[in-house]
Amino acid sequence: MMPNPWFTTSHFVMLGLQLAFAIAHSGGAALRPWAETHIGPRLYRILFALVSLPLAVILITYFFNHRYDGLQLWQVQGIPGVKAVVWVLSAISFLFLYPATFNLLEIAAIQKPQVHLYETGIIRITRHPQMVGQVIWCLAHTLWLGTTFTLVTSIGLVLHHLFGVWHGDRRLSNRYGEAFTAVKQRTSIIPFLAILDGRQSLQGHEFLRPAYLGVAIFIFLLWWSHPLLIVGTSRIAW
Repeated sequence: MMPNPWFTTSHFVMLGLQLAFAIAHSGGAALRPWAETHIGPRLYRILFALVSLPLAVILITYFFNHRYDGLQLWQVQGIPGVKAVVWVLSAISFLFLYPATFNLLEIAAIQKPQVHLYETGIIRITRHPQMVGQVIWCLAHTLWLGTTFTLVTSIGLVLHHLFGVWHGDRRLSNRYGEAFTAVKQRTSIIPFLAILDGRQSLQGHEFLRPAYLGVAIFIFLLWWSHPLLIVGTSRIAW
């Protein structure tokens, strides 16, 4: 009896890698108040990056190398217009995944890293832009690739980010108390819901910032380098 091609080892390796990343990333975020008190915010940020970034690189590389593993559930790559839709959705996803509300100098620990209570820019659209961006990215890539490996990867990523919604709100509530409760009441998790029901209104000038231009440049560079990334990662045999 032929083995089911769905049960390739890579599916379970990817889930294991995602679990390791989730534990390191969310666990590191949970430890932030204690760590900043004992070792300072800059050293905490550096250690957090030294743990999270290598795991992220491993995840991305493994995904590139095994994206066609398992069963092919559907094949839409030859349908006119699908590729353009996938690229547009991917570009939109990165606008949410890397919102300009974050201070890049703090991320790099050049400035003292701090926890901010934002309610401007993309936060007016959704309180959890990274979750929204990840869902859009997963939808686009699962549509394009159509394999069980990609589907399993997407489910794992979405579940991690849904947990991040609860975990992030909990950490902000613990830090800011009633101030965060007020922000929570004026914003929404579902994109544009707070705008549609009148709790928020878009302010166009808040998006006219260099950081948003940086995100746009990053998207263009990612589009340009995408074939090179696939070739480069394929040389790493896993």
